[in-house]
Amino acid sequence: MFLFFSKLLPIFIYPLGLVSLLLIIALMMIWRRPKWAAGLIAGALIILFLLSNYWVSSALIRSLEWQNLPKGELPNVSAIVVLGGAVLAKVPPRPWVEVSEEGDRILYGAKLYRDGKAPKLILSGGRIDWKNTGDPESKDMAELAQFMGIPKTAILEDPTSLNTYENAVNVRKILDSQGIERRVLLVTSALHLPRSLAIFKRQGIDAIPAPTDFITIEKDSEEVTWQGTLLNFLPDVGRLAYSTRALREYIGIIIYRLRGWL
Repeated sequence: MFLFFSKLLPIFIYPLGLVSLLLIIALMMIWRRPKWAAGLIAGALIILFLLSNYWVSSALIRSLEWQNLPKGELPNVSAIVVLGGAVLAKVPPRPWVEVSEEGDRILYGAKLYRDGKAPKLILSGGRIDWKNTGDPESKDMAELAQFMGIPKTAILEDPTSLNTYENAVNVRKILDSQGIERRVLLVTSALHLPRSLAIFKRQGIDAIPAPTDFITIEKDSEEVTWQGTLLNFLPDVGRLAYSTRALREYIGIIIYRLRGWL
């Protein structure tokens, strides 16, 4: 039940849900308290405008993505851990397992293995039965990893974890049961890394950040044109989605800290 409410309740804090809630309340008040209704509508527009703005969205994303940038070459470790949320199940009309927007996770994890960073690749992720269909994400990621040349004997799977806390708990159990040292490269989206890194460390795992799937990058030195500046200033649905992802992480950090998982 916690998993369900953890998905449901924050919807009304995320920009789109919050704006919808404000507009509904405004409609209910528009005849009796028109000034209050106008204030709610104005607030909804401000939220939409700010969080779909390039500079606001980029600042929110960068505040998370750039916290754990590697300072040099990643070290050799005992295992590479790749967190789920990276693949889409093979369900019609998809002809095969497909990578999602976060698909860089499994691609980068496989690359690190092929670079000789660790002898084991641990793939962690199940599927929420009331939200998705298909095999566990760990199985789908394993299929992609083998396609990229990773031997089946080098792959360990955690097919049951449904959130980042369970990722860490199950990976710790796998490491201990296999007699693998608790020193790993943790591969996940850069945006997700601050929360996941803290959870893994809380489980006693020496997790070294290996971020991927970056949204923000260093700006080019070229002068920004007025056309680009104007487009960055105007609302953009993609930027609203990025702002929502950043807020989701910050809310997740707060909730996980309250539960003692961080």
